[in-house]
Amino acid sequence: MPLTTQATPTTYWLEHAWLGTHVEPGVAVDTADGRITAVRTGADTPPPGATALRGLTLPGLANAHSHAFHRALRGTVQVGSGTFWTWREVMYSVADRLTPDTYYALARAVYAEMALAGITCVGEFHYLHHAPGGTRYDDPNAMGEALVSAAEDAGIRITLLDTAYLSAGFGAPPDAHQLRFSDGTAERWAERADALKERAHARIGAAIHSVRAVPAGQLGTVADWARERQAPLHVHLSEQTAENDACRDAHGCTPTRLLADHGALGRRTTAVHATHLTTEDIELLGDSNTGVCMCPTTERDLADGIGPAARVQDRGSPLSLGSDSHAVIDLLEEARAMELDERLRTRTRGHWTAAALLRAATADGHAALGWDDAGTLEAGALADLTTIALDSVRTAGPLPRLAAETAVFAGSAADVRHTVVAGRQIVRDGAHTLVPDVPTALAESIAAVRG
Repeated sequence: MPLTTQATPTTYWLEHAWLGTHVEPGVAVDTADGRITAVRTGADTPPPGATALRGLTLPGLANAHSHAFHRALRGTVQVGSGTFWTWREVMYSVADRLTPDTYYALARAVYAEMALAGITCVGEFHYLHHAPGGTRYDDPNAMGEALVSAAEDAGIRITLLDTAYLSAGFGAPPDAHQLRFSDGTAERWAERADALKERAHARIGAAIHSVRAVPAGQLGTVADWARERQAPLHVHLSEQTAENDACRDAHGCTPTRLLADHGALGRRTTAVHATHLTTEDIELLGDSNTGVCMCPTTERDLADGIGPAARVQDRGSPLSLGSDSHAVIDLLEEARAMELDERLRTRTRGHWTAAALLRAATADGHAALGWDDAGTLEAGALADLTTIALDSVRTAGPLPRLAAETAVFAGSAADVRHTVVAGRQIVRDGAHTLVPDVPTALAESIAAVRG
């Protein structure tokens, strides 16, 4: 059943609802045709026929940066030490073994795990386009279509951020692993991406893998493609200092300046990580209203560093959150980590309120993915909801009016009890309604691509 189709209009009674600025007890939310049609406060008890969601209900969470196949690395890359670059070699070994069928199975399981974590929309940064060696499948978008189908069958929305990845680094040809990522030129990438079609649950965006992976003279082609379609454009930016150093050697400027000079910044652009920025970089991002997606659990897992999230937001960049490599899939942990990492760096507390962190995980995350009509509990918005238990060992005790603070600073994905997408309950009482055994689906799909 398409996500925008509801068998019948449904009313959900929210024991406690986060309405953007505060927690409101007793809220009835009417839904029809996949959207919220009314939000009624002062409902002390569930209206007749309503589905009760007990706990704190938020708008659905948006995971703005995902590489679904990286989920197969969990645990494996925690053995021993190393850097981002040694981690990357293990990642390549998994990528080499994926086919459209095995990628579908893995992504379906990963997206089901996301639904269990309260995520209702994912931004999939997709660059695994072709067969090993770079041979095109009969359908050149077979791998992307596998991801779109996987999201639908897991019950969540997706923005497929089809990624241009053309070079091993500043003009060097792709290495053996990267041949499956490359279309050869940005023009050929655009021709292939043109064939992708949006669906009720799926929107199509673009991505520049990084300034090292797309030659400078072709950055504008990708940016123009996104601009002409008013589509999201994402880019890995300054994740490691080595990228900054190589960009200066090749072009005499930082990656942010290079993107700005080729028209790739702007309000539809999201820079992912943005860990190692200069003051000028921060000004370029903020003054152009370019968003920044922070992925704290991956950035700490790979020892990349702590990005200047507070500074970029203060300058004008909206923040979103992503689980990236899926060391964990927990948007509450991403939100908490952004604040706590900033505390460690500055040795002061309170850089973001719980409300601000929830906005990054909901409305601003959806906006970064091109779903401006999602991420709020108000009439007209998409009927995507996430309910967090307030009676678990992590969340029990605080007053209900502090439920947002409790969720962000003590709750976890394990506390998600219900997930509603387009008015349909995808997770009920902690169980996925479309994928009956998510742990087994994960174990089997990962075993199929493990070396």
